[in-house]
Amino acid sequence: MRTSLRSVRGARSALALLAAGALALSVAGCGDSGSDGGAPPGGIRHTVQLPKLSGQKLKVTAVWTGAEQKGFTKVLEEFSRRTGAEVAYVPSGDDMSAFVGSKIAGGDPPDVAMLQQPGALREFAQKGWLKPLGSEASAELDKNFTKGWQDLGSYEGKRYGVYFKVSNKSLVWYNTKVFEGAGAKEPKTWPEFLSTAQLIADYGIPPVSVGGADGWTLTDWFENVYLSQAGPEKYDLLAQHRIPWTDPSVKDALTALGRLFGGKGLLADGNDGALQTQFPTSVTQTFTGGEEPKAAMVFEGDFAAANVIGAGARIGKEAKVFPFPAVGAKAPVVTGGDVGVALKDGPAAQALLTFLASADAAQVWAGQGGFLSANKNLDLAAYPDDTLRSIARAVIAAGDGFRFDMSDLAPASFGGKPGQGEWKDLQDFLKDPGDVAGTQRKLESDAAKAFKS
Repeated sequence: MRTSLRSVRGARSALALLAAGALALSVAGCGDSGSDGGAPPGGIRHTVQLPKLSGQKLKVTAVWTGAEQKGFTKVLEEFSRRTGAEVAYVPSGDDMSAFVGSKIAGGDPPDVAMLQQPGALREFAQKGWLKPLGSEASAELDKNFTKGWQDLGSYEGKRYGVYFKVSNKSLVWYNTKVFEGAGAKEPKTWPEFLSTAQLIADYGIPPVSVGGADGWTLTDWFENVYLSQAGPEKYDLLAQHRIPWTDPSVKDALTALGRLFGGKGLLADGNDGALQTQFPTSVTQTFTGGEEPKAAMVFEGDFAAANVIGAGARIGKEAKVFPFPAVGAKAPVVTGGDVGVALKDGPAAQALLTFLASADAAQVWAGQGGFLSANKNLDLAAYPDDTLRSIARAVIAAGDGFRFDMSDLAPASFGGKPGQGEWKDLQDFLKDPGDVAGTQRKLESDAAKAFKS
C-alpha cells in the first residue's frame, strides 16, 4: 500500500504537525569537479558529474519526518557539499497532493517533491505540474535502473521521476525462539508456510499475527499471493481493472489466502482479534512476551524493522526474516517507493534528480539504515547489515519481475481509503474467509465504480 513506510500513515501525519517550518541546509561546498570514481572524505564515491550551483537555492519537500528526514537530510547535505547549492527541506505532511496544490496555487511550489504513489505522479503530470527529466538525469536513470522502474516514473512516454527510496513488501519476520522451540524451518512455498504455521500452532503458540484493523495490510497479503500465483501479466491486468475481480485468478488467490485466514488456531487472537489489531501491534506482539509471545510470525515490508527494534528484538538474533513464500512458480516481489520529480525548471532541480538517480546518493542513506534502493549499481556493502543486504538483493534480483503495490496503482476510493473499497472488502473476507465468491462480487462492484469515476 502506501509506500515508504506505509505502516506509519497515522504516525506520520502526527509527526508532520510537529515539524514547524523548514530545516535549512546551508552547506558551503565546492562544485563537483568530475566523475573520477574516487571516494572523497566521508567515503562517498563520485560516479556522476554535478554542476557548480553556488548561490542557487533549492526547496525540496517530502512526507518524511523523524529518522527518515534525518536520512534524507544527509543526502541533501552531500548534494550541497558537491554543488554549493543551498537546500531547504520542508515536510509536506501526509497529503502531498494537497500540499503541492496549495503551493502551486500560491505561486511558490517546491523545486523538487518526493511522491509516494504512481497515481500522484500521473495526476501531477496530467495537471501540467511536472517538468520532464533532463538529459543528465535520464542518462543516470538508464545506467542505474531497470526498465520497470523507469516506466513507473514516466507518463505518456515522458520521463518525470526517479525512484530513489523503495520498499520490499514481500517479507515475513519471525521470532527465532519460537521457531527453535517448535523445530520449525523457514518455508519456501505456500504449502510449506501453512505446514509450518500448523507445526507452531501445535507447539502452543499462534503462528501468524495479522494487523487486520489496517485494511492496507490485507491488500498486501492479497497482492503477494496473487502475483506469485497468477503471474505478473495477470497482476498488471487486474491492477488496471482490465480483468474483473470476479476472474478465476482472483478466486484462486482468495482461496489460497483463505487457507491461512480460515485455518483453526492459525491467527493470533483469532479472526475477530486480528480485525482489532493495528499494524504496529501486529509486529510488536510477535517479539514481546518472552517465552510466550502472541504470535511467531508477522508479514510486512522492510519498514517493519522499526517496530521489531521498538519491541526490543535484535534483527538477526531474536528476529529474523524470510521472503514471502512462493504460492505459484516464483516467490513474489511486491514493492513500494518514493519518486523524485521536478516542479520547477532550472539547473538545480535537474541536478538534484541526477544525483538521486546515481549510486552516490543511494550510498549516503544506505549506510545509515532504514533505506532500500532499486539502483542496481549500488554496492550492497553500503548497507549496514546482512539482513538489509539480503532484502535489497531480492529487489535487485527481481529485475523487471517485481510489481508495484497494486492498491497504490488504483484510484484512492478503491485502493486507499479506510472503511471502503478493497480495504473494507478484504476486512470482511478476513472475518469470513469462506465467502470467496461474495468477496469477489464486492471487490468487483467497488472497483468498477472507482475506475469509472
